[in-house]
Amino acid sequence: MNVASVYTFAWRNATKIPEPVLRGLFTLVADLTWLRHDKSVRRMEANYARVRPDLDDAAVRRLSRAGMRSYMRYFREAFTLQGISPERLRARVRVEGYDEHVRPGVDAGGAAALALGHLGNWDLAGAYGSRYLSNVLTVAERLKPDELFEEFVRFRTSIGIKVLPLGNGDTLGALIRGAKEGSKLIPLLSDRDLTARGIEVDLAGHRARVAAGPALVGLDAGIPVHAVGITYERLRGVRRRAAGTPWGIVIRFYPPLPVPDAGLPRDERARLLTQGWVDQLAGIIVEHTHDWHMLQRVFLADLGPARRQPADTRGTG
Repeated sequence: MNVASVYTFAWRNATKIPEPVLRGLFTLVADLTWLRHDKSVRRMEANYARVRPDLDDAAVRRLSRAGMRSYMRYFREAFTLQGISPERLRARVRVEGYDEHVRPGVDAGGAAALALGHLGNWDLAGAYGSRYLSNVLTVAERLKPDELFEEFVRFRTSIGIKVLPLGNGDTLGALIRGAKEGSKLIPLLSDRDLTARGIEVDLAGHRARVAAGPALVGLDAGIPVHAVGITYERLRGVRRRAAGTPWGIVIRFYPPLPVPDAGLPRDERARLLTQGWVDQLAGIIVEHTHDWHMLQRVFLADLGPARRQPADTRGTG
């Protein structure tokens, strides 16, 4: 199967299918995937079990079903996002904390580094942000085959997000230059290390390796670092009718993290900033575990020996 062709077909044809039919189809896909209990579902359950030690095996299994439905909801919405009207986009998103914590600096010509997890629908949040908040600059994991990566870049560009490919030259330098241009949000999916040069942190009581990007952009560009949590919520009444769907998202912007003492080594400053946003997102991950779409290894105990080695953030980009 040509995965890129499947994604291309979905992006070009999903908007032609009535939303209730599409919703039912993707729920069916989620449930069938869950029933197969393949490697990705088992990894999701292992991650859920670590952050929810209060649950027994049966409860984790039930939670993973909700997790797969949430994950397939993300894809269903992504495949139709290019055709959404501004009115429906606004109705699907509720924002908390932006006016208090972020808007003053960005509206004054500054930038903000945003640490995101694989929570809710980050593409819907990006589309909303680029239209209603500020310019959005981010990076994207280079997927294989190349055609699939190019489709994702085209998709995100179409919803107003400027995308830099991860690991393609000086990605960190490009983010810093973008930050210094001002009036920009720089959201980075960071709850999984893709470079083997991430930072070791405590995530919900377990050692994990996450991306250094938000901390390094914040330190090197001299801009604030904020944690941002994105979760789903049920819509009802007028808002549901305006959104054209029973599901919306909440984007929660946390206060800027304290800037570590300039006299500390750069690696230690980056570690402190990173642990700060991880602590904030951990609360959302525990409370809304089913919206955490983590189907890969993130905890040190699950990583291979090579990836367990201490990371060095110098030159990360």
